[in-house]
Amino acid sequence: MNRILHATGFAAEKHKQQRRKNADATPYINHPIEVAEHLARIGGICDEDVLIAALLHDTIEDTHTTYEELVDHFGKRVADIVLECTDDKSLEKAERKRLQIVNAPKKSSEAKCVKIADKTSNLSSIISDPPRDWDIQRKKEYFEWAERVIDGLLGENDALDAYVKEVLACGKASL
Repeated sequence: MNRILHATGFAAEKHKQQRRKNADATPYINHPIEVAEHLARIGGICDEDVLIAALLHDTIEDTHTTYEELVDHFGKRVADIVLECTDDKSLEKAERKRLQIVNAPKKSSEAKCVKIADKTSNLSSIISDPPRDWDIQRKKEYFEWAERVIDGLLGENDALDAYVKEVLACGKASL
């Protein structure tokens, strides 16, 4: 439990200046907490390293956190899972999105679970509290792309799979 609390505090500090793109500009830290909570509550995952990786899944990608820093604080296994969930921001957005589709089936079981919970969180947010400037077409395009990524992540946890499929269906019906 102490490691999970340490990871929550670490992630909160790293993301402290970031906000979500929704109308209320929600503090970004709510997202990784939601991803970890989703893994535990929906997926029944109690592997501490996986929950910690969920809390930290955007730190390398979206903050100045390094892989080595995560190894030092949380161990190699956590850092490896986070690295698997990290996009290379030096690439163009279209290439990053393409690589998410291509690389999804190649991820470890742990990273697939974190990514599917991450996508579920993002899709749910688009349905209930979308980014301020996203029109219906952009939402539909995100759902279509996310479904292609998710197809490569399925098969590790039946409960996570079923829930993300519900969210995808709900989004398609409402968009």
